[in-house]
This record gives sequence, structure tokens and C-alpha cells, in this order.
Amino acid sequence: MPSGRVHTLINSGAYLLTVAGAAYAAHTDLYTVSVRDAAGFSAAFWAGTLLLSPDLDLAEGQVSSKRAWGPLGFIWVPYGKMFSHRGLSHSWLIGPLTRIGYLALIVWALLYLLRLTVPDLYAALPRSGLPLEWNFWVPILTGYYLSQWLHLIADGIAPDTGFGRLGRKLRANTPFRRKRARRR
Repeated sequence: MPSGRVHTLINSGAYLLTVAGAAYAAHTDLYTVSVRDAAGFSAAFWAGTLLLSPDLDLAEGQVSSKRAWGPLGFIWVPYGKMFSHRGLSHSWLIGPLTRIGYLALIVWALLYLLRLTVPDLYAALPRSGLPLEWNFWVPILTGYYLSQWLHLIADGIAPDTGFGRLGRKLRANTPFRRKRARRR
């Protein structure tokens, strides 16, 4: 399996190809990418590559994603205890959502704690006002998921892998497989 450095090199190469393709499309008037979309895609891609790697399920070890968090790397230790390596956290759709959800839960808890302990400071925080339009989120989700999927491809995890052990259990209990198992 590739190391964290190799995963970063693979994603860097893919990013350069993506940027070159977007530049070519813009140059030939096939497609124009707005600055907002390019920035959203790029920020999400690099956050997914460097900070939110699927290998955070090994957070007790010294994985590159955990080291990238610096002194805050400890926040990923509970995540690593919740998920087994290459289990649900390495699935194609749910895995990336587990890391975003885990991080959102931590941010929510910190904001709630701030609201309870220092309400004046909490009230002074700017409100995000993030757009809810789908076209704002498409480049962000595309960048994030592309970075995650490149990692899974490099690890040899196919899109039809399912949910790790759960997927294998469900496939093993299909009527066709049970009949074949009885014949043996």
C-alpha cells in the first residue's frame, strides 16, 4: 500500500492534470471555470488530500494527515478508534462523509461550549452566510471526493467494495450465494 507521501504525489499529479485540462478548456472556449469554482475545488481537493485523508482511521499512528494538523492532530484519535482501518472509513461515498461529519461535530461542540462559557464572544462571531445553492457546492464536493477517490484507487479499493465487512456480509447472504455454499 502506498505511503502518505506517495498518496500526496499521486494527488498532486492528478491535480496538475485537472488544472491543465481546465486551462485548455478555458483557452479553447469549451468551458469557463469561474475563480470561485476553481478556488472551491482547489481548497477542498487539498484539504481532502492533506488534512482529511482516509488514513485518519489510523490516527493513533503517525499518519501524514494527522501530522498535518500539528498540535490539533490528537482530535483524530477518537475517529481512529471508531473506525477500523480500511473499513467504513475507506468506502467511496460514506467514508468521506464520516470525516466531514466528525469534524463538523467537533466544531459544533466547540461553538456550543463557547456559547455557554463566553456568550459575548460567541455573539461577536461572524455568521457564515454560506450559500445554499447547489452550484456553489458542486466544485467543493467534486474536489473533496476526487481527492478521496484517488486515495482509494491507489489503495486498490474498488468502487463496488461496498461498506467493508458489512458489504461482504450482505453479499454473502444473498440467496444465490447461500445455494452455492450448500452444494459444496
